[in-house]
Amino acid sequence: MIHTSDGIIKTQNGKIVLIKRGYEPFKDYWALPGGIVEESESVEEALIREMKEEAGVLVIPREILGVFSAPNRDPRGRVISTVFICDSESDQFHAGDDAKELQIISLDQVHTKKLAFDHKFILECYYRWIEIKSTFWSYKFNPTD
Repeated sequence: MIHTSDGIIKTQNGKIVLIKRGYEPFKDYWALPGGIVEESESVEEALIREMKEEAGVLVIPREILGVFSAPNRDPRGRVISTVFICDSESDQFHAGDDAKELQIISLDQVHTKKLAFDHKFILECYYRWIEIKSTFWSYKFNPTD
């Protein structure tokens, strides 16, 4: 089983950061920045490292949006993700590591992107979080409700 940390980085103007994946699975799809938690680190440490590697910024984790664990969420096998809502110490972002490209977009632009994994679902949970400030997990919220 693999555990990942993913981040919704909020910019000062309320937009979010997406990266274009440079490798399979989902090469050339857009995704939240994030990655695998190493044996020697906590999920928070992995989040901070991955945001620096993929988006070029130091982040401050503010909230846990949720834990996403649907068995089929990643074609590589069983992957559980803790998704954090983060502030960044800078709005000077740049793509790095396995991020091929980076965009800062408003929430109403997200639907125009081909999103990797279950990141569309995660962002739907984030829309709800903005309204009710409640955490989510794989089966708590059905976006069609």
